[in-house]
Amino acid sequence: MKIACLAWGSLLWKAQPLVLTTPWYADGPSLPLEFCRVGDRGELSTALCQGSPAQTSWWALLDTDSVLQAREQLRQREQIDRNRPEWVGTAPSDTAYPFGAPIGEWMSTKGLDAVVWTALPPRYAEVEGQVPTDAQAVDYLGRLTGDTRDHAEDYLRRVPARFDSPTRREIARALGWRPS
Repeated sequence: MKIACLAWGSLLWKAQPLVLTTPWYADGPSLPLEFCRVGDRGELSTALCQGSPAQTSWWALLDTDSVLQAREQLRQREQIDRNRPEWVGTAPSDTAYPFGAPIGEWMSTKGLDAVVWTALPPRYAEVEGQVPTDAQAVDYLGRLTGDTRDHAEDYLRRVPARFDSPTRREIARALGWRPS
């Protein structure tokens, strides 16, 4: 069984404990992605975000023949609460995941049996589902200090340069944080 994992953030440079059998390929499905989720360590991470410009995602094959195992590995890697199974997307699925249809269509063009992805919603001001404006994103990041600021800046710089979004451009303009 060929099971892939999609990526658009830190999975690209730190996939562990996921075990990949291929490198990350840069021709994943185009999805509405943005720097819109305040992460647990303070970074403004990338997430699926309704209404955002489409970005081409990345994908790699996982070393498993079990969709359940693939979901669990991704859940553990992303430290997703077991009570939030909908935060790990899967195609094909009986559940209607946001953006599941274009992912399923893309999956069939690659000859894949299944795909998993991080389906965490945007989060700002500790509210799940809330998307920060560009000004709020810049203000949030600008107020960070110490290790949290260093981590947030490193995260943003490590997301590949081809991930070009309105929020990223505003952060680069205001804070000078550009891709490495």
